[in-house]
Amino acid sequence: MNPWLLSIPVAYLLGSIPFGYLLVRIFKKQDIRSFGSGNIGATNVARTGAKGLGITTLLLDLGKAYVAVSIARHLAPGDYDLAVAAAIAAILGHCFPVWLRFHGGKGVASALGVFLALTWPSALAILAVFLVIVLLTRYVSLASIVAAALFPIFALPHAPARTLLIVAGYILIPLIVILKHHQNIRRLLSGTENRFGSRRVAA
Repeated sequence: MNPWLLSIPVAYLLGSIPFGYLLVRIFKKQDIRSFGSGNIGATNVARTGAKGLGITTLLLDLGKAYVAVSIARHLAPGDYDLAVAAAIAAILGHCFPVWLRFHGGKGVASALGVFLALTWPSALAILAVFLVIVLLTRYVSLASIVAAALFPIFALPHAPARTLLIVAGYILIPLIVILKHHQNIRRLLSGTENRFGSRRVAA
């Protein structure tokens, strides 16, 4: 079978597994979409008071995206275009999962997962940027936006090739993450964004 015909659907379906939703539903008997920001990602899961579930969600969201790209790289080891296409599919799956009527997470952990699978040194660089901004400001959203925006700058110089798909993917994935933070951007600009650890949670 053509590796493209297998890798892209598998990557989307893996990315679309809503781990945050499932973990909160199973262990807390709640719908995470009705709590806090309504997001199914790790930060909102942690705000339910279950930090362990938040960490688990982060690792699973990261892991599913990493595996999605790794499958593509295994099926076609020399086809980096396919790996990037699978990365895009995994992010689209997470942000727009078919199981939740295409209302998913913001893609931060999953983006880190695909970045690690595509170019781990660049991924570690933006992870360091993320952690520094969180430590200095306690704004997870701001750290996510800045780290995502910096990914193409860190990654493109080290890309194995600069085909249209690779360049587009390196830009599109961070752009999706940033656009999914549009409400956070408005709150940051208005000074009403939540800091990590704050009890006040925006709807």
